This record gives sequence, C-alpha cells and structure tokens, in this order.
Amino acid sequence: MPRELLGGVYDITCAETEVGRIRAFCFDDGTLIDTGLPDSTDALLDGIEATGVDVERVAITHADRDHVGGLDAVIDAYDPDVYLPVGADPDVAGDVDHYYGDGDTVGTFEAVHVPGHRGHQHALVDEERVVSDASDEETRAGSGATRERRGVAVLADALSGADQRGLPAGHFHLPPGKYTDDLNRAEESLERLLEFEFDAGLVYHGSSVLDRADEKLTRYVL
Repeated sequence: MPRELLGGVYDITCAETEVGRIRAFCFDDGTLIDTGLPDSTDALLDGIEATGVDVERVAITHADRDHVGGLDAVIDAYDPDVYLPVGADPDVAGDVDHYYGDGDTVGTFEAVHVPGHRGHQHALVDEERVVSDASDEETRAGSGATRERRGVAVLADALSGADQRGLPAGHFHLPPGKYTDDLNRAEESLERLLEFEFDAGLVYHGSSVLDRADEKLTRYVL
C-alpha cells in the first residue's frame, strides 16, 4: 500500500523480500517511477489505485528486475507514455515511447546519468516541485520540522538510505558493493547530483531523506 511521504509524493510497497522492501514512487501529476518485481504487480496496481493518481507516464531508472518488473502490467492498466533510459534493454511487451538520456526531460523531471550501480542508470530530479508535509502523521513526524519543501530527486540505486547499512536514518550511503557493477564509478557519479537543489531525496532501499537532502548529499560526497 502507498505511504504519502510528502504532499502528492507516494511511496508504494510492491513486495517485502529477504533483502528488504521493493517500492515504486508515484506523483500526483501522473508520473510513476519504476514498477517493482514481475510477481508484485497486483500490489503495485492496488497501491497506485489507492493514491487516486491516473498514471500518464511511467519512467524506469534502470532495468534491474525490481525496478522494471511490473512495467507491462502498468502499460496494460493505464496505457501511459513509457520512458526507458538509453542502454536499457528489458523484455517489455508494450511500446516504449521514449528512450531518454542525460539532460532529457521526463514530465517535470530532468534525467541525470549516474552510472556505477548499472551503466545506464539515471536519477530523475525536479528542482521546482513544491511539496508540503504529508497528511499522514507518522510520515510527517519523521520528516523534520513542518515547512514547505522545494525539489524532489528520485535517486534510483545511486544511493541508499543510511539505515540500510545499520546507520541512522535521514542520511545517505552508497549501496552495498555486491549489488553494484562498479563501486568506484558509482561514487564518482554522485558529484553530478551536487549541481542540483532538492529537499527530498527518494531511494529504493533504506529510508528516503525528506529534509535538506541536497545538503546532506554534499556533506557525504565531499
């Protein structure tokens, strides 16, 4: 089911696995980013329905099975515009409308190439999106002081929440090396994200950072 991280920003649980929770992110402008596992499509579609969002576009950050597995089901259910990163070659039955690369636009998001975990991986950043604190009290309590926030970045697997590594939540960490093609390149790629301003940094493993994410990323990288 979805959890409203910030106003109009939903974290949808697709599955609980031995390596953690599998998720997708849905936005109230009709953007869905990533689609969970092939066998978690029912939970994904139920979660989207619970948000009340009509999916107009779906973007895949990279073609790992826990990010692209539900794409065909979303295409069947919503007939959205489909965006895949250049270099991704998943087995997709539906039409792919756009192959995007660094600097391209996906809805209101700008694509940022952040290779390392996978060579074709991209983050998606919307510096202008203004979001309020979520109405959900549990989420609001964990997101810092109540205030209006500007800028949201979906960080793919370029970063994880630090609590994935047993560290305090609310901060970033590189994903474990065993899940990463080139850890050195993954670390170097993070500098590309320092050009952007975003209060919220959404990750797929561990907890997302919902307050001053760009500042925390800068301290982590530098």
